[in-house]
Amino acid sequence: MSDSDRLVAAARAARDRALAPYSTFKVGAALLARDGTIYSGCNVENASYGLTMCAERVALFKALSEGAREFTMIAVVADTAAPTPPCGPCRQLLWEYCGDIPVVMANLQTITGQHQMRELLPLPFDGRLLK
Repeated sequence: MSDSDRLVAAARAARDRALAPYSTFKVGAALLARDGTIYSGCNVENASYGLTMCAERVALFKALSEGAREFTMIAVVADTAAPTPPCGPCRQLLWEYCGDIPVVMANLQTITGQHQMRELLPLPFDGRLLK
């Protein structure tokens, strides 16, 4: 099984655990660390929508909190026909902590797209600009 297939399977499983009582838009994500560990996450909504946490950020924060610092790929799964890419804040955080990794998008049946982070965030704000 390829890395992208393993990640998509993990993201689909994470999506099943999503807490989306308001939007009913469930998302799962799975982030692959360089050492082969997969960190998954699901979206967690709140009645105060601004406190909602995206699946990609949950996976990333879990990985970072466990000490992972190098990543090679992320998968994002939603129940949509079209690819569902990470939102803007997730793109920013993924760029900062993961760099130009592949982002695999899938639905419940198949992979729907794949892009490099540089394609999804072509002019990133990052530490280079703070010097």
